[in-house]
Amino acid sequence: MNVIDRHLGISPDALNVRARRFELLSANLANADTPGYKARDIDFSETLARVRDGQGEMRTTHGTHIQAGSGPHNMQMKYRVPSQVSLDGNTVETQQEHAAFMDNAIRYQASLNFLDGRIKSIMSALRME
Repeated sequence: MNVIDRHLGISPDALNVRARRFELLSANLANADTPGYKARDIDFSETLARVRDGQGEMRTTHGTHIQAGSGPHNMQMKYRVPSQVSLDGNTVETQQEHAAFMDNAIRYQASLNFLDGRIKSIMSALRME
């Protein structure tokens, strides 16, 4: 881990996990009327801890393997338990999904602002201001 990575801390990983959560929540909302669709989500704290420990990334274990890139690819997704069962088997509750989406959006923006401040401080240090 280089100096810049240490200075940025957990913020880039948090942004990646939040972005992946956006994908899941969006899929839930898009499939609100799909019979049999099961709403999915991730536990942010658990997933972030796994990513920080290196468990959330695909790794090459042999020299001939294709490099998959970095980032949280294989997160532990969980199915939501609905408060009221739907007749068609769909477990998406749109109000809950909207609330989760907005909460994630606010936290994503906060992480982005924090990361922006860290980057600006690095730039300031490099310019010796």
